[in-house]
Amino acid sequence: MINDPIADLLTRIRNANMRRHKFVLVPYSKLKEQIIKILLDEGYILDYKIIGDKVSEKNFKIYLKYKGTTRVINGLKRISKPGLRVYKEADKLPEVLNGYGIAIISTSKGIMTSDHAKKAKLGGEIMAYVW
Repeated sequence: MINDPIADLLTRIRNANMRRHKFVLVPYSKLKEQIIKILLDEGYILDYKIIGDKVSEKNFKIYLKYKGTTRVINGLKRISKPGLRVYKEADKLPEVLNGYGIAIISTSKGIMTSDHAKKAKLGGEIMAYVW
């Protein structure tokens, strides 16, 4: 059993990225799908597919993105953890590497980047940084 599925997702992506794998398999969940969609929309991954028929056998196949031999994802960091939740108001949401990265925020309107949350004037839990 995994205690922190988001940290598991980020770790699997980080490890596969460091080894320059073309794709990585991650167990399925709706929360992870929202995070993966953000990574796809922001251009950090090429694509993803859901494979498997039964719920217990479903996995994401995440295709990692590279520019030649350079990795597109340079870092992933889990911020809010099960033992220490981190919440911020809309006007105090962080900017990652002066705008070169993104912060993934869980708001009352769903999971989104900090830029989208600021425009919607929503605060929430800071889940992760990606750069």
